[in-house]
Order: sequence, then C-alpha cells, then structure tokens
Amino acid sequence: MILVGFSITQKLISSHLVSGKMVPGEEIGLKIDQTLTQDATGTMAYLQFEAMGIDRVKTELSVSYIDHNTLQSGFENADDHKFLQTVAKKRGIYFSRPGNGICHQVHLERFGKPGKTLLGSDSHTPTGGGIGMLAMGAGGLDVAVAMGGGTYYITMPKVVNVKLVGKLSPWVAAKDVILEVLRQLTVKGGVGKVIEYTGEGVKTLSVPERATITNMGAELGATTSVFPSDEITREFLKAQNREADWVELLPDADAVYDEEIEIDLSALEPLAAMPHMPDKVKTVREIGPIKVDQVCIGSCTNSSLFDMLKVAAILKGKTVHPDVSLAISPGSKQVLKMLSDMGALSDIIAAGARILESACGPCIGMGQAPRSGGVSLRTFNRNFEGRSGTADAQVYLLSPETAAASAIAGVLTDPRTLGDMPEIEMPSSFIIDDNMIVPPASADEAEKLEIVYGPNIKEVPKGKALESELTAPAVLKVGDDITTDHIMPAGAKILPYRSNIPFLSQFCFRQCDENFAENCKKAGSAIVIGGLNYGQGSSREHAALVPLYLGVRAVITKSFARMHKANLINAGILPLTFKNEADYDRIDKDDMLSLPFIKDEILGDKEITLKNITKNETYTLMGGFSARQKDILLSGGLLNYTSGV
Repeated sequence: MILVGFSITQKLISSHLVSGKMVPGEEIGLKIDQTLTQDATGTMAYLQFEAMGIDRVKTELSVSYIDHNTLQSGFENADDHKFLQTVAKKRGIYFSRPGNGICHQVHLERFGKPGKTLLGSDSHTPTGGGIGMLAMGAGGLDVAVAMGGGTYYITMPKVVNVKLVGKLSPWVAAKDVILEVLRQLTVKGGVGKVIEYTGEGVKTLSVPERATITNMGAELGATTSVFPSDEITREFLKAQNREADWVELLPDADAVYDEEIEIDLSALEPLAAMPHMPDKVKTVREIGPIKVDQVCIGSCTNSSLFDMLKVAAILKGKTVHPDVSLAISPGSKQVLKMLSDMGALSDIIAAGARILESACGPCIGMGQAPRSGGVSLRTFNRNFEGRSGTADAQVYLLSPETAAASAIAGVLTDPRTLGDMPEIEMPSSFIIDDNMIVPPASADEAEKLEIVYGPNIKEVPKGKALESELTAPAVLKVGDDITTDHIMPAGAKILPYRSNIPFLSQFCFRQCDENFAENCKKAGSAIVIGGLNYGQGSSREHAALVPLYLGVRAVITKSFARMHKANLINAGILPLTFKNEADYDRIDKDDMLSLPFIKDEILGDKEITLKNITKNETYTLMGGFSARQKDILLSGGLLNYTSGV
C-alpha cells in the first residue's frame, strides 16, 4: 500500500471520526467538541434538547448567542431571550448577552480553538475555519443531539485545494478573494466538498481576512472551509490572551486533494456580487458607477476590528453622500469598545454613519430595509431577492473598502480611485472583557433553577412514521436555487415568531405562492417539486419544520443543498431526487402523485417509484439514504428516533 499525506481536512476528520470510513460519498460520524446557537434558531434547538430529557450538555463547550432577534418591538423576542438565558444557566451552556456581538465574530475572538470541531445552528459557522477548526452549520436538532453527546453525521466530503499565490494589491480585500472563488465555482460548486486554502498566499492573510473567506464558503454550498493554524493564527490568539489554545495544524507536504484551483491574489481587483445571487460576480469597473441609495457595513462576514479600522480610515475627514444612508454594525462589543478607545468610532460618526448595535441586523432583514427599488451595497454574505426586507431592492455584495468609497461618492466606486490606501496598524493585544458572557450554573445549583417559557413558545412539531405508501398532490412547483429564505423568510416581522411554528406557517413559501399554506391545509398531505440546489442558504430548520406542520410529506427535486436535505430527514420529510431530471418537466402543480411502494423501496435500497395519477405516468426517483437515515425516516424524524418513539 502506498501511503499519502493528509490534508488539514482529513486530519481534523480522522481525529474526530466515530464511525464510517474516510471515503468520499460514504456517511461518517463525527465527535463534536463545541456547539453554538443563535436566538433565531436557538429557541427551537433548546426546546428539542429539552424534549430529549438530558440534564446537562456533554460537549467541551456550548454557547448560546443573542444576535439575530435584538429588535424588541414586542414581547416575543425578550421572552425568547429569557428562555434562552434560563435554559443555558441550567443546562451548562455559556450565554452571550444581547449587545455582546455576532456569534461567529465573538466565537472566533473568545472561544474557537484550532483542531476542534464546532457545530452551529447557523450556516455561517464555518467562520471558525479561519483558525483551523472543522466548523459546520447544521439544523438546530442536529446541534441539540450533539449537545447531548450524540454523533454528528455527514457524507464524507471531497477536499478542494484552493491554492493561493501572490499577495493582495492595495484596496483589494479578502471579500474579493471569496467572491472570485464564487465566480469560479458558483453557489452549487461546493456541495459535498470542503474548501481548503493552501499556498504561500495564505501567509499574507490575517485571521480576520481568513475568517471572511471561510464565512462565505457557505455560499458555495460547501460542507465547510478551512485554513491552516499557523504562526499568524498563534499571534491572533495571543492578542486575545488565548495563546494556550493554539496548536499548529498544517497539511502534509504530500497531501492529496480531490480537486485543485489556483488563485493569484495579486491579479485580483475589487469585485461585487450583483442581484440576486452571491455568484453573480463582476468587477466593480464592469458594473460601473451606478447610483447608490444605501450602504451597510458589518455582518459576520466583515465586522472585525480590522474591517472597521479600514472603514474609519476611509471615512476620516469625509462626509457620506447626501443621497446615501450609511449604516455600520461592529461585530462585537470588543470591536466597538476598541474603535471607541482608538478614536476611530469618532471618525465614523463624524462622517455621518448610522451606528447600529453589535448584531446581525440588516443582514437578516432585521431593520434598515432599503427604499422601494433602491440600490443597497452591503458587506454581507447573501443578497437573495427580498432578504433585505424590500422585495424589489437591488442588493450588491462587496468589500468594506468598496462600500466606504461608494458611500462617500454616492455611486458604486472602485476604491483604487482614492489614491494611496491608508495604513492600518492592528493592536498587539485586544481588550479582554467578557462581562457580557454569563457562565452556566454548577450542576448542584442547576437543580434548583427553573426554565422560563413565554406565551409565544409553542410545541415542536413531530413527524409521522413512514407509511407503506403515500399519495398527495403537488401543491407547489418551483425552479432552481430555491433558498431557505424563499421557504421560510426571515425579517423583522417574522423572526420574532421562530418559536411559534403555527404562526410562522402562514408565511411559508409566500414569495413563491401566497396561497401555499392554505393549499397545504386543504390537501392534508402534500408534495413539493423543486429544481437544482433546492434549499440553499441558511441552516434554519424552520424551512423543514414549518412544511412538516403544514403536511408536506415529501420534496422531490433535481438536487438538494446539504443542510436542508439533512433538515428534511430530521423532520421526517422525504427528500427524493429525479433519476431523470427531464421528468421534472412532466409534473405540474396540482398533479396527484403517489409513492405506492415507498417504505419497501427505501428499506430495500431500491429505485423509488413515483406515479403521476393525473397524467397516468410513472417516473423513477432516487433516495440514497444511509441505514441511520432510513431509521430516522421510518420513525418520522430525528426527534422521534432519538426519543425511541
């Protein structure tokens, strides 16, 4: 046997492998060291954890963050936060209070450790790959199971080596690197893969820059993205007074990869993703000086101290264009405090920026919706149609440098036109003050504590055990690249009800069919037909739980995004794909469909029969479920399976 070296990805997986073989396409089980949740998904995750009847989390570290639902226009968000704080205190979970910052930024600063696994109920958890973690987004139920000591299962991914050479030119940023990767690979290009960054160019990138790149790897559909843990990582952790958490993690010299692309950093120029998809990338020069109505700087992608100091330097002594609203969200309390102490916050305020709290805010449609038809430039990670809160807004994704330059000019502006780039000197140490992180109670103290449930918190829906056959109408047919924002929107009006599935159900698929919920209720049981890359975007399991509540029993598509397929299985909804993609065109909305042998075919690993009763036609579908996934579907979902129902 010829032995070959391991990539970083293979080292991380092999050191946490519980079951399965490291062969691409096979199911593997991983031990999870750390978990994180945020308040838009966390309430449901902890309700599911409570349903399992486990007294204390069994991970090395679990953290509950408040960063999404911070706009308290009613009692709902505050009630959920009280629930989250009390369940964290009782169950052994650290609690990051509202105002402490965005989960991924804070976790990178204060908790992330190279060489560890991290599972988060947020699709941008791969941010942790910027310091050499195997950090993955998942549905809340998967995170709840991991908190209970359970194994996390994925399909063994292929590993793509993105070799970075050269060095970024002045005014070109890490955001431009990941936009270039998206331009080359597309939003479907990372499915079933880990993106691993290597090459001499890696050494030219700071940890915040690396984290920007791994953060937006989620938009590739990738399982995760990872950088080495090297001396640059060590210096970052040292500045956070966490040098003891550092371990070196590099690929072997003879590591073998499944695919490889090379990007010359010195050849890149400022880029932007045009409406309404992160891979619709062009150079800023190509797009031209379009008039801008709004600029938003922040989000878990670009809200580090490094990003904010660059923005402050560009804005210093300038005034935001009178036709532009500039909103800035520092990523954490640490970032905000240091901006203030260094005088940079004063420069930002003097320029006319609107300072928002350290939270996700506009990125998930929580405030700052653009005007009707307005152009909004954002340093965020997603620009899906309607995600901003304005259905017809034109949202572009770009770097903080390009955003700041455009805010001053009033039109989309290549920052290289500003002359010499300001020198940014990062401090050698950061302000360490974790007074907004509440530690859990001891096991003895926890026995006396009560968990507080608000009136908006409703029961978690559970699936039905799989029947021998299933007949239901196609209540909805959608095209390619349907996102979880299409299925279950976010935004200020809807996010407060993330713990209330019955209320949320009225908004399900409303962007595609305003009568979807009503049609599902009339049908009793329902099937959804979709195209390629169905369910891309956020890890939100509400995009599976709400259809479950409405009676959706199966989703049949050309292909699925990884996390959403897993969430459908966890909910007890059948995710099936066409063997012949052309059969997608044969089915129309309202056709009566039948899966006459579904249980036997799944148990027997057979191709699945789909009958179109309306058209008197028969098609072939594929399942491809592991033995574990079969058991989950037979039980009617992971919660039933875990509880032994």
